[in-house]
Amino acid sequence: MRPFILHLQSATQFQRIEGVTSFVGEDRSGQFGILAGHARMITSLAFGLARYRTVENVWNYLALPGALLYFVDDRLAINTRRYLIDTDYQRISSALEEQLGMEEEKLRGMKESLHRLEAEMFKRLQRMERGEEGSP
Repeated sequence: MRPFILHLQSATQFQRIEGVTSFVGEDRSGQFGILAGHARMITSLAFGLARYRTVENVWNYLALPGALLYFVDDRLAINTRRYLIDTDYQRISSALEEQLGMEEEKLRGMKESLHRLEAEMFKRLQRMERGEEGSP
């Protein structure tokens, strides 16, 4: 199989992995695969595990909290907030549940706080419009 190059990038890491022969990921439409020569594509990867195989016929698992994937000219670029790589499926599955799951929970908490703040600001603006703000 003809290989291609995988570029992994997060907020704190960058890796260039040469000799990738296939990639399997999942987006909203379902699971898909990429081989060298694939047509140009861009998609948003779902939270979870993807995997890629190297010319040594080794599968590497990639844990992602979602990512943007772009493939063109036998170069696969994956941009994400964070990622983990491991050849052991069980180990990376546990890491995904623990580390990335906690991160997603923190983000959900932040979003909920922002929604509450937004709702409170909206209520205050309504009171100001009615002339109720500042009254004892």
